Amino acid sequence: MAETAVPQAGAPAAPKAAAGKKKRGPKKSTVIVLVVLAVLLAVGGIALYRFLADSGEEQGEIFSQPASIGTIQSSVSGSGNARAKESAAITLTQSGTVQEVYVAAGETVYAGQPLYTIYSQAAEQAVSDAQKKVDNLYQDLADLQEKAASLTVTAPFAGKLMEVKEFNLDDQVGEGTPVATLVNDKILKLSLYFSYAYENDISVGQTVSVSIPAVMGVYTGTVEKINRVSYISPEGAVHFEVVVTFENPGTLTADMAASAVLTAADGTEIYPYENGKTQFYESREILARASGPVVGIGNLLNYANVSAGEGLLFLGSSNIDSQIRDMQAEIEKAESDLAAAQEGLANFNAVAPIDGTVTSCTLSEGMEVKSGDTVVMISNTVTMLVNITVDDRNISFIHPNDYVDLTWNGTPYQGRVTAIDMGGAETGSGMTSYPVTLEVENMDGSLMDGAWLQYSFVTSQSEDCITVPTSAVKYFSDPDGNRKSVVFVQRDSRPDDVPELDLPEVEMGQPRTFPSEDEGYYPVIVETGISDVQNVEILSGIQEGDNVFVSYTVTDYAY
Repeated sequence: MAETAVPQAGAPAAPKAAAGKKKRGPKKSTVIVLVVLAVLLAVGGIALYRFLADSGEEQGEIFSQPASIGTIQSSVSGSGNARAKESAAITLTQSGTVQEVYVAAGETVYAGQPLYTIYSQAAEQAVSDAQKKVDNLYQDLADLQEKAASLTVTAPFAGKLMEVKEFNLDDQVGEGTPVATLVNDKILKLSLYFSYAYENDISVGQTVSVSIPAVMGVYTGTVEKINRVSYISPEGAVHFEVVVTFENPGTLTADMAASAVLTAADGTEIYPYENGKTQFYESREILARASGPVVGIGNLLNYANVSAGEGLLFLGSSNIDSQIRDMQAEIEKAESDLAAAQEGLANFNAVAPIDGTVTSCTLSEGMEVKSGDTVVMISNTVTMLVNITVDDRNISFIHPNDYVDLTWNGTPYQGRVTAIDMGGAETGSGMTSYPVTLEVENMDGSLMDGAWLQYSFVTSQSEDCITVPTSAVKYFSDPDGNRKSVVFVQRDSRPDDVPELDLPEVEMGQPRTFPSEDEGYYPVIVETGISDVQNVEILSGIQEGDNVFVSYTVTDYAY
């Protein structure tokens, strides 16, 4: 605003004194008051003139900038906490005495490196007891599984059933319950006693002629076994036992009187001391080897001929299945206890579980330690993990193996995304945040455990695009009330396509935020893209090199 000078009136001429009289001048104090009043009126007039003349259009110099081609990125930032990728603490489970210590706090150790030796009888006994319990449980499980396989009672060999017990469906059968007696009646045997005088004349495999008086039949048998016992007859003679077997033609049974004749090498016939009785070659009582309800009955009849492995009685498995499940659960716990005991014992002759630095070692030779003592702590800070959270607006812009920029105390780091926990999302304040884990190489150890780092990553990027300063984009409504993005572009003359916009009136004395056409700038509706803190991408509306209004500079007035 040009300053305006206000002219001052000259002092009036003094009137002439009346003739013959001498007129007195004004008092000195009155003159001073009049002069001060004139100055105040002059200054006030100038200020009032400037106020009335100020229409709000004089804002200082226009600051403009040409639209340019460049690259623009949109990014998101936040903070996260650093921790060692790996750490290990060795805690004792039993008491003991320290024998040797091989490391100290601050030393670097490698996985497998010995740390110390502690003797603990209690730890060794704990492993022994745990192992014994596991072994016993596995034996019990094997017994149960064998019982499960025995839920079907089968014939152990081919033969004939006798002394069959009666069963009905749904009857509860206990383990050890007799089911039937199975005999092998396909072959019969005969036990006879011969004088030791014939000891060298009888041998296993020798042919025997067997006579059954009841059927008046003679059958060919074989010496199966010779038992050199001492059977003494009433006459005082000593005899040995010979067991003879022969095939049953199907008409013979047990307890039939029988005799046999053998022939010596010289042709002499050899007779037993007395006749014997036929016996089944094999007889076995069949017992239920598991318990359960009867769910089926096979050919379980007296004198029924059955084959080896044939099912006779079928029991349900519900009871034993439940026992097996319980046993398996007990074994799982016992094995866990054994592993814990073994780990506890290993901790008394420990090696470093990871590469890293010993951050704590409380041991010294000869000291007594007790259960629950944490004796060594190791941290691997060569690789650090940084935990950050990213909200639902930006989580889609980050992926596994992406790199994220990090800073701590002014030092830059690079974090690689190793995990995005979509299942660990937390909701609050109208948005959802997802935990993200970054891995940071820290070979020099400069990044400390527990440090809070600032992170940022690019969410979008445009290359070779038109950009203008962010403050160059203004927002106004069109006559229909639609909000438009507007840039004021300098033109030599008024274009034909100046849009109709609802531009606000500039109040008297208020600064302008956009230029007027009188200043050579005209509004252009633009389409914007991504933006950062300084620039915004222009997708359409203006061209590279268009000079755009950014802001007014500030001019101070001294009155």
